[in-house]
Amino acid sequence: MSQNSTVNRRFVLASRPKGAPVAENFRLEETDLPKPADGQLLLRTVYLSLDPYMRGRMSDAPSYAPPVALGDVMVGGAVSRVVESKDAHFKPGDWVVAGSGWQDYAVVDAKLARKLEGDALKHPSLALGVLGMPGFTAYMGLLDIGEPKAGETVVVAAATGPVGSLVGQIAKLKGCKVVGIAGGEEKCRYAVEHFGFDECLDHRAANLGQRLKEACPRGIDVYFENVGGAVFDAVLPLLNTKARVPLCGVVSQYNAQELPKGEDRLTLLTTAILKKRLRIQGFIIFDDYGHRYPEFAKQMSEWFAADKIKFREHIVQGLENAPASLNDVLEGKNFGKLVIQVGKEAE
Repeated sequence: MSQNSTVNRRFVLASRPKGAPVAENFRLEETDLPKPADGQLLLRTVYLSLDPYMRGRMSDAPSYAPPVALGDVMVGGAVSRVVESKDAHFKPGDWVVAGSGWQDYAVVDAKLARKLEGDALKHPSLALGVLGMPGFTAYMGLLDIGEPKAGETVVVAAATGPVGSLVGQIAKLKGCKVVGIAGGEEKCRYAVEHFGFDECLDHRAANLGQRLKEACPRGIDVYFENVGGAVFDAVLPLLNTKARVPLCGVVSQYNAQELPKGEDRLTLLTTAILKKRLRIQGFIIFDDYGHRYPEFAKQMSEWFAADKIKFREHIVQGLENAPASLNDVLEGKNFGKLVIQVGKEAE
């Protein structure tokens, strides 16, 4: 069923997943269109962002944000058109980005919506990628925590993803050697040929640790962590004294139901942190850096307009494909920023 003007389709959380999410964890409902009150907007979703953090919000384990309640609409950022405005700063037809969730229509407080401007109006879905949360994450994590310096070696996993691809490109703009890690030869080739990485290693191939050592003969000064698991195991021995590790995610562990098998490696990690004086810092982008969004938006827009930053999108048609597409994100099957096109750009 395609989007229409009288029915609101929405995916709600029906049950909490055990391991990877399955279809039964979601329920597709149809309701009447919601009505905005004073200070609110009625939005029609055009593009819905799917991101790894959503798996964490499906769990009721303690975290940095409250879980999605059973029966509530799945959370998610979206680019939408204003259908009805009860706020003087917005009018019908405006493009906005807001946390509308997995649904055709949503009512949001106007103060929580951001009007699209500049390059984002030419390609609205970019507000969910290079000019949105992933770009903001790459920019602040690398520059504020990673503090890359010209001549240093920067390594980033998920190198063709919406965050990793931008981390690598920004690091190159700062004069660094950049080594990416990605899943598959095609993604690795793309990271080098299109995103300008110096090298990219396939984590699915054998002997990742040895290949990474050969690619980083002077060690690693900055490792942007968004995967964890075996990739981090390969990186840890190569971190230089006073290396910096911005940590924005550990997607390899999001579906895990127990700790990894094998010996406890916590002592190995803490010893390395002490001996090498490593800085490993986690961050939640809007919680920690929301006040610096204008700085990011100005700089990234300038780089993008000057063709110094490349991007790749993976657009899937239809709201009904959101549950399966989320698993693709968690398993690394997407190639670029995964966005669901829920409705048409024009009315």
